[in-house]
Amino acid sequence: MNAAVYFVAGTDTAVGKTRVTAGLLAAGRAAGLKVAGMKPVASGAEIHQDGLVSADALQIAAASGQTTPYKKLNPYCLLDAISPHIAANRQNIQLDIRKIDEIAVQLAGRHELLLIEGAGGWYTPISESESMADLAKALGAPVILVVGLRLGCLNHARLTREAIERVGCTLAGWIANRIDPHLAASTENLATLERLMDAPPLAVLPHAINAAHDARHLQNALARLRPARTARSRRG
Repeated sequence: MNAAVYFVAGTDTAVGKTRVTAGLLAAGRAAGLKVAGMKPVASGAEIHQDGLVSADALQIAAASGQTTPYKKLNPYCLLDAISPHIAANRQNIQLDIRKIDEIAVQLAGRHELLLIEGAGGWYTPISESESMADLAKALGAPVILVVGLRLGCLNHARLTREAIERVGCTLAGWIANRIDPHLAASTENLATLERLMDAPPLAVLPHAINAAHDARHLQNALARLRPARTARSRRG
């Protein structure tokens, strides 16, 4: 198989990247696609009998129905809910982008759609010299940007879009997530975002989270993404 591969980034932490990733995977699965997701780096783990696990990674696995071994679903699971480079240093772990890329190639070769979710914002550090931006660039995948609708989202969205383009990545589209149900002038903010992003949103998710509703809501977004197989060719 030659998967359509996308990197899911966010304008900040806690803006809904996992929600969007899981929703798109569920929509793809419902459409009959063989889908998979990855959470290469996760900070803030839960301690289970078999070791550390990330709730985000488990949500991705459940939405996709994939049987990927956990170590490939989430190669770097970090205990503390802090910046990955600090959490990794505390555990004496060095994050290796090449290892993540190798796993992504394997998964892409076995599926039709692969979504790789970042951690934090675009420039969140993963080491003393590398960030999520370096990972996205190494993967060579178009970026789906999740914009959390709250005060400050206009600035964050514009800065992130410019940063994505600056490192040579392609913005495949953006999805708005109403994380603040009381955001003033929400209609005007959405209109401004459409102008700043130079494209309408692929979807606008409501504040209330419902997995089944999200999958249905994101079906149109997925349909608009699927033809754009601009990720580099990958072989498993």
